[in-house]
Amino acid sequence: MTLPRRGFLHLAAGATAFPAVVPVVAPIMAPVAARAAQADTYPSHPVHLIVGFGPGGSPEIIARLVGQSLSERLGQQFVIENRPGAGTTIATEAVVRSNPDGYTLLLVTLPNVTSSMLYERLPFDFIADITPIASINLLPQVMVVNQSFPAKSVAEFIAHAKANPGKINMASTGSGNLSHLSIELFKISADVDIVHVPYRGAGPAQTALLGGRVDGMFDTVPALIAPVRAGRLRGLAVTTKKRLAALPDLPTVGDFVPGFEVNGLIGIGAPKGTPAEIIGKLNREINAAVADPKLQARLADLGAVIFTGSPQDFAKFLAQESDKWGRVIRTANIKAD
Repeated sequence: MTLPRRGFLHLAAGATAFPAVVPVVAPIMAPVAARAAQADTYPSHPVHLIVGFGPGGSPEIIARLVGQSLSERLGQQFVIENRPGAGTTIATEAVVRSNPDGYTLLLVTLPNVTSSMLYERLPFDFIADITPIASINLLPQVMVVNQSFPAKSVAEFIAHAKANPGKINMASTGSGNLSHLSIELFKISADVDIVHVPYRGAGPAQTALLGGRVDGMFDTVPALIAPVRAGRLRGLAVTTKKRLAALPDLPTVGDFVPGFEVNGLIGIGAPKGTPAEIIGKLNREINAAVADPKLQARLADLGAVIFTGSPQDFAKFLAQESDKWGRVIRTANIKAD
């Protein structure tokens, strides 16, 4: 399936309008008074927050920061449990199959949203089986090239790509990951022919880029900010609507490719059926934790953009991202490894 560039950008831009609110309502599992009492005493023992990535990446770092804050606020340990693999589907299935009592939660990221479009016959439906609790932040990306690459701006990059179709290689952290989807969106939006080279994780992809085996890549600001600041990689632009305080000298990709915007996301969800009172309590506590100036400063230093709201706000944003990236995946015919 191929969409004309102008038509695709129109559809992608249209996806930024939130869909109609779909209230997140847990089924009635007990009398109102009993459920309220349950929420008052929650949590009474440690809570497990399942992360679909290995240690050291941006999602896990943010999970630990927020988990520590929640532990202090609620008086119970929030245990960060890494269950990487299969594009976060292993972690998602573990949470979907857990008891919906608020003691097993999922760190929600964009791959959770897109997994159903990339993998066939999953044993769960993320949108139906996970109840959104709260968003935490957006994770903008940065477009970088190695220092030997001739382009010093996005405009020069596009011109070089058009003059050398199929000869520029861009690494990703894996097929179907956001870094890959960003490449495909850029190819569609800028009308360029670029070769995608998937790696198994951010580390190998960045090593290949630093070694000159590939020309460039998109990845999250936290993953690339250190080599960009150190001058080991050349940052061309960030993928937000406005410039980022963490990389103030870089323009946005949208300055050169109108309508281009990419953000990863971090939030927390629970299995379907978790009592609404617990969902509400967790939402309030997560929002309060993220409002703390010390945590905000730490997140900003990582290049993250604070993004909080109600469970309904988070549900609308997930629906918006599902629509946007579904179009990219279908247009580029992307499949998981």
